[in-house]
Amino acid sequence: MFSSLSDNLDKTFRNLRGVGKISEKNITDALREIRLSLLEADVEFGVAKDFIAKVKEKAMGADVFKSIKPGEQIVKIFNDELTELLGSDASPLDLNPPAHILLCGLNGAGKTTTAGKLARRLQKEGRRPLLIACDLYRPAAIDQLATLAEQVGVPCFTPEPGEKNLVKVAKQALTWAQDQNGTTLIFDTAGRQEIDDHLIEELKELHQFVNPSETLLVADSATGQQAVSVARHFDEAVGITGIILTKLDGDARGGAALSMRAVTGKPIKFIGEGEKLDQFGVFHPDRMASRILGMGDVVSMVETAAENIDEKEAMNAAKRLQSGKFDFNDFLDQMNMLRKLGPLDGLLGMLPGFNKIKKQIPSDAFDEGRMKRMEAIVLSMTPKERTTPQLIKGTRRKRIAAGSGNTIIEVNRFLKQFTQMRKMMKSKGKMKDMMKQLGGMEGMGDMMGGMGGAGGKLPKLPF
Repeated sequence: MFSSLSDNLDKTFRNLRGVGKISEKNITDALREIRLSLLEADVEFGVAKDFIAKVKEKAMGADVFKSIKPGEQIVKIFNDELTELLGSDASPLDLNPPAHILLCGLNGAGKTTTAGKLARRLQKEGRRPLLIACDLYRPAAIDQLATLAEQVGVPCFTPEPGEKNLVKVAKQALTWAQDQNGTTLIFDTAGRQEIDDHLIEELKELHQFVNPSETLLVADSATGQQAVSVARHFDEAVGITGIILTKLDGDARGGAALSMRAVTGKPIKFIGEGEKLDQFGVFHPDRMASRILGMGDVVSMVETAAENIDEKEAMNAAKRLQSGKFDFNDFLDQMNMLRKLGPLDGLLGMLPGFNKIKKQIPSDAFDEGRMKRMEAIVLSMTPKERTTPQLIKGTRRKRIAAGSGNTIIEVNRFLKQFTQMRKMMKSKGKMKDMMKQLGGMEGMGDMMGGMGGAGGKLPKLPF
């Protein structure tokens, strides 16, 4: 997410920080590069132009030219303006019961999955959400929503097969909801195209009947330049109150986030960063601006860990790591713990300075298939072999390779990397070395028990 823009901005700001004295030409050249970076990231031209004008106005001030570190001052101005562009503060939903939330958007934006994710989040907050299937066009859309509702554990209203009257379905759903003791109704509507006047009119009728407290536009983050016309069209049609950006994990540009908020004036309320139901969170403009500028988002990382990892389990794991008793059972536990946190590259991307060292990491380091192969190796070991790694010699390695579907070379490489990792577990200082590369976060090295590498190079871990 935003990786392309982040890399370009990082290069530009590194050049600015390297200049002892800032001139008007320095600033003009830097802003030209930044404008090109924004356009390459699919930020709408008008939005990019206005944004650069605001940054330039403040960057040309006397305070910047006279400051001890003018480059840092300009980065701060950029950060403040970027946060303002994204919406300043997180914007909560209007959930005064009985709350009605209407989801709308283009085909393929991920509305049905988003409905399930939103229901799960509201449920965890102590609310009683209900899902309403109002997509009467896409094949299997109703079944998909019903399946998601079952996974989340919330009631779901499904219309009669063949029903085509959307307002009739909504009326039946409201009657059904009276007996469900729900506090929030989430209406999943059919995907529609801008030029499809019939479906837009149908959406208007549904909106008028339901009278939602929130009308949320679900938009694919890779929409790019089209994001502006999409947002305008739906806002004009039904008056959206907010935006949910989906598939942020798969878009290196991310310009839609900057464009849609600026054009509509409506807040981005949530973001989806993966296919799993728990990969969905509140949009925080200040944190997103920090991530775009490569400053990380430690707050969100800690929140993700707190939400998905059992504290007692984590403390026990930390003690074993520090004691040097790390075995293959612990390795499996660590892998499962990481999976709960979502894609590992996304998690590490929240660390300050991660962009500076990511090129040192092998391209397949975060490959889920590779992790599964490592897991298969461990599961092919006997219980005694898992607790006593030094037992695994020649014939045992051949058996493990055959049982896991790996080659003996892959098994040997994994065991060698595991041995190296065990040694690093006993050295707290090595984690501090790596954390210095991640923006001086030495304190995190103590907390994590020394899983870093020495000599300015990241260790090659077996997972």
